[in-house]
Order: sequence, then C-alpha cells, then structure tokens
Amino acid sequence: MSFFQLMGFGEGGWGAFMLMGALVTMALALCGFSIGACFGAFAAWAKISGNRFTRTIADIYTTVLRGIPDLLVIYLFYFGGSAFLTWLGRLFGSDGFIGLPGFLAGAMAIGITSGAQHTEVFRGAYRAVAKGEIEAAVACGMPRAMRFRRIVAPLVLRHALPGLGNVWQIVLKESALVSVTGVVELLRQSQVGAGSTRQPFDFYFAAAILYLCITTISSISFHTAEKRFNKGVRRS
Repeated sequence: MSFFQLMGFGEGGWGAFMLMGALVTMALALCGFSIGACFGAFAAWAKISGNRFTRTIADIYTTVLRGIPDLLVIYLFYFGGSAFLTWLGRLFGSDGFIGLPGFLAGAMAIGITSGAQHTEVFRGAYRAVAKGEIEAAVACGMPRAMRFRRIVAPLVLRHALPGLGNVWQIVLKESALVSVTGVVELLRQSQVGAGSTRQPFDFYFAAAILYLCITTISSISFHTAEKRFNKGVRRS
C-alpha cells in the first residue's frame, strides 16, 4: 500500500486510528498541563508570599522534580499507584491486582513534573508586574479577592503567556512517554501500526506530521492570545 492509502480512511487505512491517537495525546497533554498549572500556581504563591516553611517546601518541590527524569516519574506514579491500590483493595477483602489507569497515572505524572516549570513561569511573571499597578489597586480600596481577580491575575497571565507556551510544548512532547503505561496515544498507535504492517517509516513519519500540526496550531493560538492580552500596551 502507498503512504496515502495506508493513512487513508478507506478499507485497510489507519487514518482514523492515527487521529484517535492524536486526540488522546491532546487530552493527555491538556490534563497534564492543567494539573501542572494548579500545582505551579500554589508553589509560586508559596515562594512569593508564603512563610519560610512553605517556601522551603516549594523549593524542594521544584528542585526535585526538575532533577528527576520524566519517565522515572511516570513509572513511580504508575507502579506506585498500582501497588497502593492493590494494598488498599486487600484491606477490603480483594485478593487480585488493582492497576492504576495508565491515562490517570500519565496525566498526574506530567502535571507534577510540569508544575515545577509552571512555578518558575508564574513567579517570574508576578515579579514582572509593576508594583505601582498593584499599589494603585490598594489605594483604590479594592479588597484582596477583587484585586487579585481584576488586577493581579490578568497582569500575571499577560507576562506568563510566552513561558506557558513553552511549557505546553514540553508537556506535549512528554505525553509520548506515557505510552510505556499502555495508553494508546499517538506514538503508541504508530508503534502498533508499524508492527502490524511492517511499514514503520510511514507510521512514524505520519506521527511526526501530526505532532507538527498540533504544535503549529498551539503556537498560533498562544501567539494570538499574547496579542490579545497585550492590546493597548506600549512597547519600548
């Protein structure tokens, strides 16, 4: 079969399976990115406004997670989570092995690792906000919650968007590592197709094209968001 027939949607084509793998990759990356943003926001707050104890915890978190290979974190979550669920099941009378779903383990692992990157992005973005803008909100008598919602959060997000775009690209590539847990995302689907048809180059080339399409669309989306948030801002 030719490349276009192999990647088509007709009889014997793998196009639908490859697109489904791409959708799983997107879902995995979105879940991991969202989880990482939550962890990063709390860790950044701890480094900026927390006490000595919370700052120490946040420093340990970012140092450890940036020093451990991402694949090792995925293994720890998958096998460690499965061992914990099995132990918990035995307490309630279950004798069998209880495995942690690979998608959940992968999303949590990616979220925890990317959270360390999110932390530094948010912390740097907050430091980039001019103090006078926050002081003006305080002088106007804004409550803390309103000040955060209307002033701090939009300004931090504006400065953080370029860094968040880089973190998203990293998360998207890290999602390929989750194939070791059995999740059929884009890379795993390519491996299955290559093994079934013995045409590995075609499948891996198609996967590369799909990854490039996703990253290109993501880059355009982040660039559009940056332009929108910087509308009316004078460039020096």
